[in-house]
Amino acid sequence: MDMEQIPVSKALLILNCLLLAVGACGGELLTRLYFLQGGKRIWFSSWLEQRRPHAMDPADFFLMKPPLFIVSAFIGLITGLVDYLYASGIAHLLVSTVSLIIASRLAFTAGFAYFLVKQKFDYYSINTVFLLTLGAGVLALHTDGNMLLGESKNEYVFGFLMTFGASVLYGFVLPLVELLYNKAKQRVDYTLVMEIQMVMCLFATIFCTVGMIVNNDFKVIPREAREFELGETKYYVLVIITGIAWQCYFIGAIGVIFCSSSLLSAIIIAVLLPVKVVFAVIFYDEKFTAIKGVSLALSLWGLISYLYGI
Repeated sequence: MDMEQIPVSKALLILNCLLLAVGACGGELLTRLYFLQGGKRIWFSSWLEQRRPHAMDPADFFLMKPPLFIVSAFIGLITGLVDYLYASGIAHLLVSTVSLIIASRLAFTAGFAYFLVKQKFDYYSINTVFLLTLGAGVLALHTDGNMLLGESKNEYVFGFLMTFGASVLYGFVLPLVELLYNKAKQRVDYTLVMEIQMVMCLFATIFCTVGMIVNNDFKVIPREAREFELGETKYYVLVIITGIAWQCYFIGAIGVIFCSSSLLSAIIIAVLLPVKVVFAVIFYDEKFTAIKGVSLALSLWGLISYLYGI
């Protein structure tokens, strides 16, 4: 690692783990609520997943060197695409289905981490890749009971592919961020991490804003708010809370990578899988079919296998 890195306290790691947990559960459930209650703007939903720049001391600005800025901007654009794919998946799939597909992210993160940051990749990791991929494949091949009311099989397949694509790309982003920290030819502290996050969120937001402009979302949002089933006021409250939840998610994910590794970040997300599935069944009255049970069992088996091997 060609840099001087400041010792990280366990308290900071725990804080970022909590932020990641709150954001991962809250962001996905709230985004699904937006679509359930009449929201239809996918680009707007992906824009809400973007991370807003934080207030920082002007003296702390521009610590990064140009190569670091360029790579951060590139990762930001990829993140914008990931959020669009993810929002498209949530719009067409049940929360529990999305969560089970996203479980495959751990496998992709492990694979990319092996190639990008030379992470250990042994029998247990290979077993995890197989089990998580099999778990997602079970859902893809057995659509009965997993589709939304009135949804066609083609729409289900589209949502599945978009969510799976988001899982693959985000599995690439996490190790890429870790590689960015490792290869930075300058001192990496939490202030620089926040500046990197600011650049990433800026370019991700630009990506989704362009999509919103092309799709005329800015003109439609006021009308959508008036027609929202929960009411106009609750529409804007939901939008704000959803944005805050996704902000917690991203800060937590980037923070965990800084404090530990991209794999730990992916593991925490995978650990939350059963929590999100249970919440979806409780709050949105989603059916927990036998196929989902098999997929959940395979995903948890893969997770346990991975944790046992580290």
